[in-house]
Amino acid sequence: MRDRKKAEKLAQELVAQMTEEEMASQLRFDAPAIERLGIPAYNWWNEGLHGTARAGTATVFPQAIGLAAAWDTQLMEQTGDVIAQETRAKYNAAVKHGDRDIYKGLTLWSPNVNIFRDPRWGRGHETYGEDPVLTARLAVSMVRGLQGDGEYLKTAACAKHFAVHSGPEALRHSFNAKASKKDMYETYLPAFEACVREAQVEAVMGAYNRTNDEPCCASKELMGEILRGKWGFQGHYVSDCWAVRDFHDHHGVTKNGVESSAMALNAGCDLNCGCTYLCLKEALNRHLVKKETLRASAVRLFTARFLLGMFTETEYDSIPYSCVASPEHLALAQRAAEESMVLLKNNGLLPLKKEDIRTIGVIGPNADSRSSLDGNYHGTASRYVTALEGMQDYLGDDVRVLYAKGCHLYRKNEELLGQENDRISEALATAECSDVILLCLGLDETLEGEEGDTGNAYSSGDKQDLSLPKSQRTLMEAVLKTGKPVIACIFAGSALDLSLLQEQAAAVIQAWYPGAQGGKALARVLFGEVSPCGKLPVTFYKSLDTLPDFEDYSMEGRTYRYLKEEPLYPFGYGLSYGDIRVNGVQADSSCMDAAENGLKIKISFKNEGSRRTKDVIQAYIRSEGSALAPPNPVLCAFAKVEAESGEEKTIELDIPKEAFMAVNEDGERIVDARAFTLYAGTCGPDARSRELAGKAPVRMEIKIKE
Repeated sequence: MRDRKKAEKLAQELVAQMTEEEMASQLRFDAPAIERLGIPAYNWWNEGLHGTARAGTATVFPQAIGLAAAWDTQLMEQTGDVIAQETRAKYNAAVKHGDRDIYKGLTLWSPNVNIFRDPRWGRGHETYGEDPVLTARLAVSMVRGLQGDGEYLKTAACAKHFAVHSGPEALRHSFNAKASKKDMYETYLPAFEACVREAQVEAVMGAYNRTNDEPCCASKELMGEILRGKWGFQGHYVSDCWAVRDFHDHHGVTKNGVESSAMALNAGCDLNCGCTYLCLKEALNRHLVKKETLRASAVRLFTARFLLGMFTETEYDSIPYSCVASPEHLALAQRAAEESMVLLKNNGLLPLKKEDIRTIGVIGPNADSRSSLDGNYHGTASRYVTALEGMQDYLGDDVRVLYAKGCHLYRKNEELLGQENDRISEALATAECSDVILLCLGLDETLEGEEGDTGNAYSSGDKQDLSLPKSQRTLMEAVLKTGKPVIACIFAGSALDLSLLQEQAAAVIQAWYPGAQGGKALARVLFGEVSPCGKLPVTFYKSLDTLPDFEDYSMEGRTYRYLKEEPLYPFGYGLSYGDIRVNGVQADSSCMDAAENGLKIKISFKNEGSRRTKDVIQAYIRSEGSALAPPNPVLCAFAKVEAESGEEKTIELDIPKEAFMAVNEDGERIVDARAFTLYAGTCGPDARSRELAGKAPVRMEIKIKE
């Protein structure tokens, strides 16, 4: 792929010319220039979660959880490639003008491959959902897209936050996440391992918290034994921002910055996002750190810079700035938004027809909100298309579009001097004049996000519960009582309580944070220009009553794999306007050796609907009689498919050998069952999925050799 040995040799030769103080300076995220060696300043901190972020104009794709809802590895890789291309274009332009500032480099601190284990976690929308298989497949594709396949890295991706990290945000600087080896190797680590082993991700970022008593940015087990030991990681390790300072300020494992910097560096944390590595000089003076350790980290960092071609000409130097937010890139973002939307309910109202509607009322605090398109860690779009604007643009003069905000996103009144619910009457008047209502509710990054990032009205970035804010619940109930057909569109990055909408609305769409083209994509979905094909990457629970405490990292009772109660909407669920049905599944070879070599299966399906559509074929497996496997069938493979009305097709899926193994209490994958049931369909095999989707997966019994 790339010549890491050559890059490492160049790095060694360069670092050998540095003084201890110069080497230490290069281990900071804001590395200064070393003019005598021709090394320019470089700021390692850049973001590319769903578009080049925080550096001005860029194509803004759906937030990560929305990209995950598309269940499309090819789309994910294409998205990563566009992000890398725009990042290179902006880097080229910045360097040309002598700009070496933050958010303008080639090291992207993305993707976030943590498992979204609890719907309260505010940063869950940065992830690819709750399932380790789905997360791993999508993460590998994103990393490959970001890093490219050229002579040099197009950009350097970073898998974060290693590891066992998913809230609570308010406690993250002092929290000790306790996880069994079984949960670690079954749930929390597989996506990281896939990024390292399969995609050769260049960087890994440590988490703020401790895991099983060790700070994640100085963990002998995570960083030494697992990452560099078992997995053979050769790239560089970076701390989360100011996480090393937490060692002494919050975790209490060291006394001061000198000890903390030494602890992190000795464990293999090469790059410090923060200021604690300013103490490395004193750590060297006190013999807490060896010069060889300092040199090793500097070499790893300069290896990355050589792999990126920072000191030579590359094939990426000619990428023009004009590619940023180009029509081609915006078209891909629109497609991603269309395929990310999940149709949760449809009583037959959708798709809408222009000729059947004279007036449509667009109501709700997220109807004309740019923030509801973005999510967090985003760039600035050249144009935003909100839900309201999307409807206006699509319908033109053919259909009257009325608008009422209806309420503030979370405050009791919109106008500070107004009474409580001061915009309800306007919403009701709009509803009364409308044939159909598009009710746009949900959250934005001010209500769910990162602790201390943009602020949060309730709980340091996390949600306290699954309810919509009271202001929105009042609006929702009032609009539903009008008796008009209501299409509810939810802009949010996590599961919410949509039980009333499921009961009373004509249709419900989960739009996530769909990116700058979200409103255009929504209009095309509503009016049937495209069929919705998104699937939930997370479970929508009926309540939090049966979930373990937020601070409990055991997987017992969490996610679809260990869920004991019936969900509101299951993982893997989503409707379409077509009707793709799986009608057969068979093994392509003997099943007996599946635990040694994996298994190829052929799945036949037919679109029995009246229109062309895309859908997701999902394969789940249950170990029969295993004492160690999750109690519910688990995802083992998937593929995005497309078929015309009446068309029949067959696809092949590779079921990995790991699907026929279970993880024991020592974290080892072993074979402890000989009989398995494989399910293949467009939804999961659980009863709730079958009820909502109106169809069931086909099944195949598999036996492997003793």
